[in-house]
Amino acid sequence: MLVAAIFAALLLMICINVPIAVALATCGVIGLLVTEGTSSLVTIALDMYDGSTKFSLIAIPMFVLAGAIMNAGGITDKLINFVSAVIGFIRGGLAMVNIGVSLFFAEISGSAVADVAAMGSILIPQMKKRGYTNEFSAAVTSSSASLAIIIQTSIPMILYAASANTSVEQLFVAGIVPGLLGAAGLMSVAYLFAKRYNFPTEDAFAMARLRETFIEALPAFTLPVIILGGIFGGFVTATEAAGLAVIASLIVSAWYKNLDLDHLRRAMLDGGIQTAVVMLLVAASVLMGGFLTRAQIPQQLAESILSITTQQWAILLILNFFFLIVGFFLHSAAAIILVIPIVIPLITAAGIDPVHFGLVVTLNLAIGQQTPPVASVLITACSVARANIWEVSKVNIWFVGVLLAVLMLCTYVPAVPMFLVEYFYR
Repeated sequence: MLVAAIFAALLLMICINVPIAVALATCGVIGLLVTEGTSSLVTIALDMYDGSTKFSLIAIPMFVLAGAIMNAGGITDKLINFVSAVIGFIRGGLAMVNIGVSLFFAEISGSAVADVAAMGSILIPQMKKRGYTNEFSAAVTSSSASLAIIIQTSIPMILYAASANTSVEQLFVAGIVPGLLGAAGLMSVAYLFAKRYNFPTEDAFAMARLRETFIEALPAFTLPVIILGGIFGGFVTATEAAGLAVIASLIVSAWYKNLDLDHLRRAMLDGGIQTAVVMLLVAASVLMGGFLTRAQIPQQLAESILSITTQQWAILLILNFFFLIVGFFLHSAAAIILVIPIVIPLITAAGIDPVHFGLVVTLNLAIGQQTPPVASVLITACSVARANIWEVSKVNIWFVGVLLAVLMLCTYVPAVPMFLVEYFYR
C-alpha cells in the first residue's frame, strides 16, 4: 500500500511539472521516513554524494564538452564537407549527409539533443534552401540524432552501466553494429522519400573533391580512432577515453585555427547545465533506490513475472513494451535511473546478459525520444526547423519503423549486438 502511494505521489508531481529529480528525492525521503523513521535521514546527504560521484559518471561531462568543442572548433563543418563529397551525389544526398554526420558526431557527443542542436542548426536550413520540406528535414535530423544513444559514448549507456553495475566499455562495443544497421536503414528510407518527392542531388561525384575534403577532415578522424582504439585495445576506460576526447578535440580545433571562443563558452555553459541536471537525477535516485530496495520491490517484481513465464523471449517482450511506454513519458536519463534498479534482479534471475539488455534498453529509449508527448529530440528538431510536431511525426513514423526493426533484431538475435563483445572481451 505504501509503495503504491509513493508511486502515485511521484506520478502526480511529474504531471504537475515538478522537476523529476525533486520528485524522486521527495518520494524517497518520505518512503524512508515512514519505514525507518528519522534515523534514516542522517546519511541522506552522504548517500546522494556517493551515488553521483561514481568514476564512470565522470565520462558524461567530458563527452558533452568534447561535442561542444567539436562544434565550436569547426570540426563538424569539415565532416559535413567530407560526407557530402562521398554520398552527396545520390538522390536526397543531403539527407544522407545528415545521417552520416550524426553517425560520426554521436561517437563524440553521446547526446541526441546535442546532436540535433549542433547538426540541425547547420543542416536543416541548408535542406530547406535546396527544396526539402520542413517536415522531412526535421524528421531525418531527429531520427538520425537517436544514433547518439545507440552508438558508443552514449550517455544513457553510461548511466545504465552505473545503475546495473556492468561494463560501460562492453556496452559501447555492443552498440556499434546496431548503430550501423540503423544508419543504413535510415538512409534507405531517406532515399525512398527522395525518389518519391524528387528531392535534389548535390554536386556530381568528383575524386578531386573527395581527396580534398578527406585531407581537410583527416585530423577530425583521429577523434573516433582515439576513443574506439583506446577502448577496444583495453588501453583506457570509457572515462579516460572521454578525457582524451576533450584534449584531442582542443588540439584538432587549434589545428584548424577556427575555435569560436564565444560559441565554446555558451556550449560549455549549456553542457554544464545538462550535466548538472543528470547528476542531480542520479543523486536523487539513490534515495528512491534505497527505499525500493528496503521494500523488496525489485525482488517482488522479478518473482511475479517469473511466476508467469521463465522464457527469456517472453520476458524481453514484456520489458520491451514496458520501456517503450516509459520512453513516451520520461527522458532517457530519468527512465534509466528510475527503472533499471527495479528490473535488474529480474534480468539476473532470467539469465539475460546485462550488456545485451542494456543495448535493448537504449534502443527503446531512442524510440521514446521520437514519440510524443515528451519526445525531447523530436521537439528540438521541430524547434530548429520551425515545423509542426504532429506533421513531422507523420513523416518520422517511417524512420521510427527502422529503429523498431533494429530493436526487434537486436532483442531476438543477440549475436547482432554481442558478437563484437564476445570477440574482444569474453
